[in-house]
Amino acid sequence: MLTATDFAGDWRLARVITDRHSGMDGTLAGMATLSGLGADLRYDETGRLTLKSGPVMEATRSYLWYIGAGLVTVKFGDGADFHSFVPAGQAPGTTHLCGADLYDVTYDFRDWPRWRATWTVRGPRKDYTSVSDYTPD
Repeated sequence: MLTATDFAGDWRLARVITDRHSGMDGTLAGMATLSGLGADLRYDETGRLTLKSGPVMEATRSYLWYIGAGLVTVKFGDGADFHSFVPAGQAPGTTHLCGADLYDVTYDFRDWPRWRATWTVRGPRKDYTSVSDYTPD
C-alpha cells in the first residue's frame, strides 16, 4: 500500500483526452506536485493544454489528498468532496456526480513509480475519457 511519502514530490504529467461528444480531443503536458500538509498532501498541477482545434492554453488545478488507512480521499481546493481511491494495484475509485455528469476514475499503480489515472465522464453534454500518466521527475 502506497503512503503519502511515496507520492510526495514532483511528477511529469502526460494526459490524453478523447472527447466523443464534441471531438475536441487534446493533450496536456506538465507537472504535478504533491507537497506535505502534515500527514496529508496538496496536489498542484500545471501544464499546457493543446486541443485538436483550438489555442494552446495554460491549465492549472489543485486538490487536497487526505491519506487514511488504505484510502486516499480527494477534495477540491475549497474542501468539497471529489472522490476516493485505494493506493494499491489497479482499482476503481469512487464516482463523482457533478450536476448531470458522472465522473468515474480508475487508478493503476501496478508499474510503480509510474502510475495512471483514467477518467471516464458521461452526461447530457459530456462524453470523454482522460488518461493521465505520471512519471517521477
